Amino acid sequence: MARKIIIDTDPGIDDAMAIFFAFQASQLEVLGLTTTFGNVSVDLATQNAITLTEIAKVNVPVAKGVAVPSKIAPRPHPDFVHGADGFGNIDWPAPKGKAIEKSAAQFIVDTVREFPGEVTIIALGPLGNLAKALELDPEVANLVDEVVLMGGTAIEYGNVSPVAEANIMNDPHAADLVFTAAWQVTMIGLDVTHQVLLDNSVLERIKKANPTEGGFLYDCAQHYINFYSSRFDMDGCYFHDASTIAYVMDPSIFGVELGAVRVACEGIGIGQTIFAPQGMTFPEPHWNDVPMTQVCMEVDSKKLLALFETTLS
Repeated sequence: MARKIIIDTDPGIDDAMAIFFAFQASQLEVLGLTTTFGNVSVDLATQNAITLTEIAKVNVPVAKGVAVPSKIAPRPHPDFVHGADGFGNIDWPAPKGKAIEKSAAQFIVDTVREFPGEVTIIALGPLGNLAKALELDPEVANLVDEVVLMGGTAIEYGNVSPVAEANIMNDPHAADLVFTAAWQVTMIGLDVTHQVLLDNSVLERIKKANPTEGGFLYDCAQHYINFYSSRFDMDGCYFHDASTIAYVMDPSIFGVELGAVRVACEGIGIGQTIFAPQGMTFPEPHWNDVPMTQVCMEVDSKKLLALFETTLS
């Protein structure tokens, strides 16, 4: 039976990779897309999510979510990474469809209530919609199968500060709520996504095999790859959001460690995901009685990229 998922997203080039990956995976049933600010504004994220469903000819609801962080001032959208349109400035036409009337948080709660114990939430952006869902219905944490999120870092350097990853930094208070709630969280952060390099040769083969989605991803990704090559002198881009889809399809690709995660919400370390490994005790009480997060620390890069390519081809 296909695994039921909701994708919470801020598309974003790497979000587009993840969403097409999920749409093409026979093991997954995408119940809906919920949108958030992050790579772009929530209005543009919603438009882009609808665009992706129309390109893929997939009929799933899109629900618009939070527009700003819960407690801090919003940070600028990273148009130098994703382009002003979120899709690498390829000037794609606006979609025909519309978002549903229901908010993202309400859609999450209602869908989880409809399928108790069956829904995995895959979060690709800041975590405001998940935090709002917990506020609307705290019991929902006990009814979700798993939360798999792209964000954070345990021991790798951050990408928006020496210690913070962008999705967590964009709404640290929401992230701390998510990591300390009763559901099972799996964190796929920079510790593993920085071990996987996606280059144009893979995207070219996908484009040849699947001109529609593959051609769109190839065109979008050129802006993204140019950013990485100019910033880090690398031939390709890190494989961030789509790693979550691979994890849900085949967790054996990753090696995980268990521990409690708290998020720094102020000061010089704001946005840091602070990982206390299982079995270690500390004088500071902040990690006491916090549920264990599965933190991905190892990844089989070849197997991951092969799964991405074969699924999209």
